[in-house]
This record gives sequence, C-alpha cells and structure tokens, in this order.
Amino acid sequence: MSSVDEAGTSSRPAASSPDQSVSIPEDALIIVAVRNTVLFPGMVAPITLGRSKAIAAAQQAVREQRQIGILLQRDAELSEPGPDDLYRVGTVANIVRYITGPDDSHHVICQGVQRIRVLDFLPGTPFPAARVLNIPEPTTSSPEIEARFLNLQRQAIEAAELLPQAPQELIAVLQGATSPSVLTDLATSYMDIKPQEKQEILETVDLALRMDKVSRHLAERIEVLRLSNEIGQQTKAAFDGRQREAILREQMATIQRQLGEGDGKAQEVEELNEAIAKAKMPAEAESQARREVRRYERMPEGAAEAGMVRSYLDWLTELPWSLPEEKPIDIGEARRILDEDHYGLEKIKSRIIEYLAVRKLAPEGKAPILCFVGPPGVGKTSLGQSIARAMGRPFVRVSLGGVHDEAEIRGHRRTYIGALPGNIIQAIKKAGARNCVMMLDEIDKLGRGIQGDPSAAMLEVLDPEQNATFRDNYLGVPFDLSRVVFVATANMLDSVPGPLLDRMEVISLAGYTEDEKVEIAQRYLVRRQLEANGLKAEQVEIDPDALRLMIKGYTREAGVRNLEREIGKAFRHVAVQIADGSTDRVVLTAQEITTILGQPRFESEIAMRTSIPGVATGLAWTPVGGDILFIEASRTPGRGSLILTGQLGEVMRESVQAALTLVKSRAAQLGIDPTIFEKSDIHVHVPAGATPKDGPSAGVAMFTALTSLLTDRTVRSDTAMTGEISLRGLVLPVGGIKEKVVAAAAAGLTRVMLPARNRRDFEEIPRGARNKLEFVWLERVDDAIAAVLERAATPRPRQES
Repeated sequence: MSSVDEAGTSSRPAASSPDQSVSIPEDALIIVAVRNTVLFPGMVAPITLGRSKAIAAAQQAVREQRQIGILLQRDAELSEPGPDDLYRVGTVANIVRYITGPDDSHHVICQGVQRIRVLDFLPGTPFPAARVLNIPEPTTSSPEIEARFLNLQRQAIEAAELLPQAPQELIAVLQGATSPSVLTDLATSYMDIKPQEKQEILETVDLALRMDKVSRHLAERIEVLRLSNEIGQQTKAAFDGRQREAILREQMATIQRQLGEGDGKAQEVEELNEAIAKAKMPAEAESQARREVRRYERMPEGAAEAGMVRSYLDWLTELPWSLPEEKPIDIGEARRILDEDHYGLEKIKSRIIEYLAVRKLAPEGKAPILCFVGPPGVGKTSLGQSIARAMGRPFVRVSLGGVHDEAEIRGHRRTYIGALPGNIIQAIKKAGARNCVMMLDEIDKLGRGIQGDPSAAMLEVLDPEQNATFRDNYLGVPFDLSRVVFVATANMLDSVPGPLLDRMEVISLAGYTEDEKVEIAQRYLVRRQLEANGLKAEQVEIDPDALRLMIKGYTREAGVRNLEREIGKAFRHVAVQIADGSTDRVVLTAQEITTILGQPRFESEIAMRTSIPGVATGLAWTPVGGDILFIEASRTPGRGSLILTGQLGEVMRESVQAALTLVKSRAAQLGIDPTIFEKSDIHVHVPAGATPKDGPSAGVAMFTALTSLLTDRTVRSDTAMTGEISLRGLVLPVGGIKEKVVAAAAAGLTRVMLPARNRRDFEEIPRGARNKLEFVWLERVDDAIAAVLERAATPRPRQES
C-alpha cells in the first residue's frame, strides 16, 4: 500500500550537505510529519517527501543510520505543522531505502517497528525531534482473543478477495498470520477508511478493543464491496450487451452498404409498407399500421421499444384481414362426410345439414352459434371438424377449459412486456382465414378470477350483432369475426352464464347404446387402434361378441373413449405375439378378451338388488351421461324416525319425506297397518355413499321402495323409473330423459316408467334405445304401483316388536 506526504513544492534544502547537519540527542527521535498516511508496526510503505523539513529529517536519519518517527497531521491543509498540529501517537520506523528521482523528487521506503507516544518536542531544531515512549504490544492470549482472531482473519480474507485486482500474496499473508496484533494492523493498513479512523485504531493499545474496532470496519467495508461488485457486474453486463449489439448492427450496416443493399432500416421499413399494402386492411387498421411504421422509422436501432413496435406490426400484417373466396357448400357431400365420420346421431346430423343449407343460401346472413352439449367421448369435437370438412374451410380449436383471465380472450395491452393478442385472434392467425371454423371447446369450464370474467368477454365474440367490430386490446383496432363459424362444446349447461347461453343454439348429444357402440368400434375404433399399434387388418380380427363383452364388462360410460382404450390394450397384447414371431394372425374372441383384460370389472346387479321388498331401481342424470340409481328401504323396531344415508342433497331428502308422507296418507288404500309408522324406524339408503346425490327426480322410486317395503311386495327387476311426485300423488316431469333412458337400455333393463308429461321427449330418445325398452307413462303414483309391484310375497316374520 503506498503512502504519500503531499507537501507543497518539492525543493532541495541546504541541510542536505553534511556540514549543515545538527546534533540530535541519542534519546531523541527524528520526526517526519505526514498528511494522509498512518504507518502501522510491521508494515512497509513508501512516503514521498515534499517539504524541506521532512527532507532534511530523512537525510540526517539516513546519514546517522537512525530511526524516524512517523506522525499524522491533524489538519492535512497545513503546510508547516507545529508540535500541537500532530497526533501524539505514531510509529517508529526504519528507513529501508532513500530514493532521489530524476525530477528532483525525494522518497523513502519505511518499515514500521513499534508504536510510540511523544512525551515532548525538542526546541530549536530545524526539523521536528522529540523524546518518545515505546508502547509494547500486548502478549496476552485467551479464548476471547483467539475467537476474535479467527473471526477477524475470516473477515480480512473475504474483504481482500472482494477487492478488485487484489494480489494473491496479500491473501496468502492474511491466511498465514499467527499473531492477533500483526493481523489487526495488517488488516487496518490495507482497509479503505479515513486516516483519522486508522489513527484511532493505532492509538488503541488494548488488543481486544482494537480487534473489535477493526472487525466493525471490516464488516462495513465487506458489505460496501459486495454491493459495489454487484452493481459493477450488472453495469458491465448491460454496457457490454449494448456495446456488442451496437457494434454488430454497425458491422451489419457496413456489410450491407458494401454489398450495395442500402440502409438496412430503410429496406426494413419498405418491406413493412409492402406487407401493409398486401394485407388489404380496413381503413382504420391501415392508418394505425402506417402510423406505427413512421414511429418505427424514427426509432434508433437499439431502442427497447423498437422490438415491441416491430412485433405489433408483424401481427397486423400477418392477420388475414381480407375474406378469401368461399367454396360453394355441397349439401350431398356434406351428408356423405357426416355419415363417414359419425355413426348414428341422425337428428344432430339433420340439424347440421340445415345449418349448412342456410349458410349456402344466405352467406351474408347471421347464422346461429351451435353449442354441442353432452357427456365426454360422444363426438362433440369431431362434429366441428366434420363441419369444417363439409364447408371446405380451415378448422381451429380454442380450449377454454380453466381460462380465468379476461385478457386470454381480449388480449393484453401493448404497454405490458410480453403482451400478445387473445386466444381468438391467435386462432384466426393460426387458421390463416377470416372465415374459418372455430371450435370453442369446454365453454362450460370458463373460470372467473381477479383478472376479470372471461365469459363476459365471450359475449362480444359470440354475438352476431357485435362481433363484426370485435376489438382486441393488443391490436387496438376492430377485427371482423362475423364470417367465422363458431361451434362450442360443453358437458353441462349449469355453469354457463345465462347471457352467454342465450347467444347459442344448444344441440344435445346423448350417450350411445350398446349396439351403437359396437358399430362405432367396428367402423372407427378398431381401424384407428390398428394404425396406432402398427398392426394390419389381416393380422388381427376382433369378434363382435368380444366387443360387446368389452362394452358391458370393462367400460361404463356414455361415450366410447374407455372402449377405445380397452381395444388398444388388447391390440398391444397381440402386437407382442406378432413382433416376436410366435403367430401371424390372431382372432380375439370373448374368451381371449377375458384372458387379456382379466375378469370383467362391471356386472349387472339389478336382479339381485331388487329381489327383496324395499328395493327400487331409479334413473339418474350426471354430467357424463345417465346412470342407474338404487333406492333401498329397510324397517326396524323404533319410534317412527326416518333415517337417510348416502350423501343425499337437500332436495333429495325432501323427496324422501314427501314420499313417506304420501305413503302414510294412502296407508289404508295400500293395505298398510297405520300403527307400523309409530312402532318402526324407516331407513332409506342410496348406495354409492361416497357420491353426492341431489334432485327431485327420484320421488317415484322413493315412493315405490317405501310401498314395496311396507306391503312386503317386491319390485320388478327389469323396470327402472324416474319422476317427481307431489303430495297429491301426481307424477311431475323431470329433465335428462334421453340420458336416463339410454342408461337403462345399456344396463339391460327392458321397461322404464316415465312421467306422462315427458312424452314430448320421446322423439329425442335414440331409436336403438326405444326399440329395446317398453315405456310406461305415469300420471299418478297409483299407475307406478300397479305397473311395477309384484304380487305379495310369502308372509315373513314381522319385524316390529
């Protein structure tokens, strides 16, 4: 570390000759005053001599081979400090070397030896001289000193490592230090603190106190050095990146000029103007694009906003603003495509043909937005693809499941970093045509969060009166969506907001019957799984009975997705046999299916469940299709309580209470002893207790189960029923008739009892299900009792006490 005494003008004094030297007593010490240097014992430091007194003192010390005392000035501005202007504690030092420079400058290299305290200055000397007291270093050693030593050594090494261009020798010296006092003085000497703070440490004789002071200063310096390094690295990285980019851009511009390609920015602007002209934008959009191009042209190459403006212009120019030439719709070809892609669904296909016919006759008209509603796996998404094929237009799918941010529909404003248009505009760009068929998948799964309500944003998209001027937040100009054919899908309508549902025409798809599933498997699923597993039709054949076994014993669904998975599982088993050469052709029979897939997972429990009084079969609707629901009633001795189990909702609990009240009111008519209700507890349970159940449509089944229990007559095992009841005994209409009847047919039932006021839904029931079932229409609960209860069973011991 260099130390410099910054005195006034350097001059060569007359005292430099031997005959001008003065006699200094042996017990006195020659003093050299310095401005900004504090020399510590054991440290070596160069000192530049600029004042005549300092030069004379150093030269006499060299001649007489004496030590000198280094004292710090209190005020660095004084050119001729007196005794009172110097600190009284300093360091005695040996002059290692005296150097005279070619420019007549004088330097000494000093090595500190020991701390000293000035007792008094000698009068009448040409340079300061004083009698001093040597201050010995403490030699005490204790666990506290050792602990401070280790902590100080760690801090000093860390600070040295943080110093820019720190010499490795310094770090090695710090690591090899064994004396606490030497380490303390060494750390202080290279520490970047004020000279007054170093002087304070020099004057601290107590070793523990001195080490604590140095440790505090080191802690502060380490934190400052860390922050300084971080800021320096960040600044250097940013500067290097900008400098590198600027250099590369300049080189690229120079290369383009050498090749005769002109100014790169000018060429880029010209290309943007050509792209705007080709895009055939509306007047408002073109005006906005031209304005942004002028802004972009004035921006410097490295401007941060230039990239954002260029990205915006790319979106504007790449969107399909102009309407392509539309192919005429061939209704006959559309029928062929729908029949080729889908089996059954006759009414849905008929409605799609009507839709296409209207689009053909009135291309400019405002066509309705179709919304296919049904359980998973019944072909909703593929119907949209078939519509696109029939119209000869590109198909694009937008998944709305889980979208909870309005910006996903309308886009983000350009002021945000990383902003993009919404999913609607992105899909239009992906399709490359303004008249594409856009499938809005899972519209019932739209969420709502703190970022807004996406379903509200969809109102403008799906309203034919508004979507001609749809405004995306990113684009900032209207885009015409009126020629887009929107097709939505949903599993259930309960979660779709009313205003959004009002803008769509709902087309319901029921689950498939067993025969329809067999046909779909033979026509589509088998072929698809053969390709997926690398098999050929001549290598594997699957028997229709095997498909029926898969449908009945291994799947329980409204659609055919799980059926396709089971077919794929069987084909993978065959693929192994063909791949290892053990066989060339396999025929999969029902017995083979059981060997490959294991024992059937589902079986019909209807006959067993309804073989005793008190059990009735109901029909339920779920978001994934219809299902069979069993109502079980039991009677035990008690005090007339009604116990309900099976996770029943509030409405379903009320249905049970209404059914029990209706049974009590008709006890005499049904041949039931009225005292039974007072002496018995009635327990009604709906199996699958872990599944929540609710709704009023199980009222008829509840009444039938209670009547069966109390009259000791069993319910026919081939019959299922649905319908709400009133306290007057009327059977009221319910929803989900189509799904419930399909589920009854799939479960192997042969009779269903439905409310008479649901006759209007009869035409909606698939023909395959209608042909399998006998329908009983109920006006009152008496009709249900007459149609489903068998004759009284053999008398059994009474259960009540």
